[in-house]
Formats: sequence, structure tokens, C-alpha cells
Amino acid sequence: MVLQEGLKSFCPGENKPEIKVNPTEVSLPVEEMDLKSFMTDGPGNVAFREYCVASQNSSHIEHKKIQTEEKSNESNHCRKTFMQRASLAGQQRIQSGERAYKCKKCRKTFSRSSSLAVHQRIHTGEKPYECNQCGKTFSQKSHLALHHRIHTGEKPYECRQCGKAFSRRSHLAIHHRVHTGEKPYECKQCGKTFRQSFELAVHHRVHTGEKPYECKQCGKTFTYNSKLAVHQKVHTGEKPYKCKQCGKAFRQSFKLAEHQRIHTGEKLYECKQCGKTFCQSSSLAVHQRIHSEDKRHECKQCGKVFTHNYNLAVHQRVHTGEKLYECKQCGKTFSQSSSLAVHQRIHTGENPYECKQCGNTFRQSFELAVHQRVHTGEKPYECKQCGKTFSRASHLVIHQRVHTGEKPYECKQCGKTFRQSSSFAVHQRVHTGEKPYECKHCGKAFTRKHNLGVHQRVHTGSKPHEFK
Repeated sequence: MVLQEGLKSFCPGENKPEIKVNPTEVSLPVEEMDLKSFMTDGPGNVAFREYCVASQNSSHIEHKKIQTEEKSNESNHCRKTFMQRASLAGQQRIQSGERAYKCKKCRKTFSRSSSLAVHQRIHTGEKPYECNQCGKTFSQKSHLALHHRIHTGEKPYECRQCGKAFSRRSHLAIHHRVHTGEKPYECKQCGKTFRQSFELAVHHRVHTGEKPYECKQCGKTFTYNSKLAVHQKVHTGEKPYKCKQCGKAFRQSFKLAEHQRIHTGEKLYECKQCGKTFCQSSSLAVHQRIHSEDKRHECKQCGKVFTHNYNLAVHQRVHTGEKLYECKQCGKTFSQSSSLAVHQRIHTGENPYECKQCGNTFRQSFELAVHQRVHTGEKPYECKQCGKTFSRASHLVIHQRVHTGEKPYECKQCGKTFRQSSSFAVHQRVHTGEKPYECKHCGKAFTRKHNLGVHQRVHTGSKPHEFK
């Protein structure tokens, strides 16, 4: 008690009376400080001052000595104080660069044991910090704190140039490069630069051919994890992105975005050489080969050339007569899957393409595009011989037969020829006796729709050509 009272009375600069010193915790060597001289010399003794500090905190004295006695290298001193000797030792390792703690699995070194403990969770997979809202777990408490911002919507870091906000300071720093144009990560092989280090790491796989993401079902490998995720939907049949207008579903969101341009008529991609516009960038790329004359795939039977080998393969079915795709409802077959898909709309009654001006609907997008010329009055196809214009290319082709006299459709039964396939089809009913157009009033049938219309005037009393 005497020693305690003496310490409380004589410790210089003591302003915290609540701190009590337990003499049993003081374990200074006898040769460093003689207890008798300590009691007789009083607070003026240097040994007394040092013991007073040590009695308050055993680690404080060591750090105090560094700051007061080692004046020769004062620039390296931080004047920070600690409650524990271990904390002081850890700080000294940071300043000296010493890394005393090594991971036994990967040999990575750390200056603090706590940092090593956090690192080891990478190997053990331990994630002790769990989000109360979604159950996601994290290896570090700081990561959980950052994750919480997803639920709260907190974005404390704002870009001063455009006002965009971010939940992490690092994300803001990366975003700033959009404004500065900075791309600090350069590929040493091709010179391409990137804003983020992970983008460079992924790009390196282009040169190495590395595809670390493998599909467990078919063994196909991918450069990107996102590409694997999309591929796996092939096996599951999942198509989460559905068009609200026609119900068509897609595996990828960008495919849905491209598809929706069919309904809106939006064509973002324009050919700089001819001005033609396209809904998809891939369609523009294919079109541009027309100008570059890059048509490498030629049909050996008719000489027609194609920009894609796939298109050549589809075309060759014209010569072989091969029709791989069959309608399960009526048995009709088609050479292309897309043709089957369009055909099936006959059975379902689906007309996904609607004209915004008159509400008329169509099975195919090109039918809507042609129909819209009714409203615009556009007739882009002109006959070079007489100057007559048409809204459809097929109408111009039929018209040109007037000048050439061509009648390619011949009836095998009577030899009569026709300019149009529709006229030929109507003629064949003469031989077959087919009369598909029936009057609902009297049951009389006709080979042509026009003849039915004339007949129905008998029942309605309509006289459109009455003489006045």
C-alpha cells in the first residue's frame, strides 16, 4: 500500500487517478533499478520516472524509450503510444518492413498475426460474418460492411464530374478513368490497354488460349465465367428473358434487347457506304461484305456466292431438296428452322408484328415493313422501261413480264401459261373442280374470291355500277 500511495503521489504528469498500479505486475530486473534507491531518491531520479511509466503500462515504456532516447533517426518515429507490448511490436514491424508471420500453405508473409489469421480463411473457406438480410457470408467484417450497402442503397462516393455515385471508393477511382481516359494496364504482347487489372488478366487468355471455365455436362470450356453461365442454359433450356409483345424468350438479355427493335422498328446500325440501317451490329457486319466483295463461299451448282458458310449450306438445300424441319401439326417440311417457326404461326394464329398506325398485325417483320409503305406512300422499286413504281420488289418482277412477255407458269393439263403463280393456282381449279369460296347465304361455291363477291350482291341488293 505504501508503494501504491507513493506511486500515486509522485508520478510526474499523472492526471488519471483511476489507473491503479499492481506491484505484482512490475517485473523489472534488479540490475536495472534498485528498489531501495528508488524509494530514497524520489521522483527526481530517472529510474523513478521510468518505473512510473512502466507501472502504468509495460509496453508504453518501450515505445517511450524509442521516442526519447533514439534521437539520431527521428524522421522514422511516429510518436504513437500503445496499451500493450504486442501492439507496439506490431507497429515496429510495419515501420521496419519486417514480416514475421508466414502462411504455411502459400508462403505469403504478414507483419501481424491477425492479418495472417484473416488470410488463412482463403484456404479454409471460413466465412464467419453473415448478412442478416440475405444470408451471404464473408471472410472479413469490412467486406460485410461494404455488402450491407447493397441492401441500404448507400452510395457515399460521388463523382464530381457526372454525379454518379458508388458504394466503394475503389469503384469511384476506376470510374474516374472514364473521364480522364486513363488506361493504366497494358498488355505487353499486343499493346492493348485497360482501365482495370482484372480486364487485363482476362484479356491475357486471348494470347494463352486459357479457358478455365468448363461445363460439367458436355466438357466445353470458356474464357469467361459469364459465357459458361449462358452456355449452361442450353442444357437446362432456361430462357429467362421474355418479350412482352410476342412472348418470345431468350437466354441472354442483349438478345431480347435486339429482338425488341423488331417491334419498335429501331435500327441503330447504319452502313456508312450506302446508308442502309440494321437492328443488329452483326447484320451490319454481314452487309458490309457486299461493299468489300468479301464473298468467299460459292455454290458450285449455280455460282451464287455467300458471306457465310452457313448461308451456303442452307442455300444448297434448294438443289438437293432437303427439308430437315417438319411441322408436327400438318407435316409440312422446311429447309430452314426459321421458316418452320414462321409457318407455325399459321396454326397458333400468332401475329407478333403490329402496325402502330392502323393496328394491322403480321406474322413476319418484313411483312410489317412492306405494309408501312401503304401509309408512307413509299414505292422504292421502279421499272426502268416504263417508270412505273412499286412498293414490293416481287410486284416489280411480275410487272416486268409485261414487257418481256415471259409467262413461266404452265399448266401441264392444257398447256396454258401465266405470268403469276397465283393466277396459275386459280386456273388449276378449272381442272380439279375445286371451289373454295362458298356463299354463306345460299351455299353456292366459286373458284375465285372475286366471283363470290359479285354473287353476294344478289343477296345484299348492292348495285355498285348503277347507270344514272
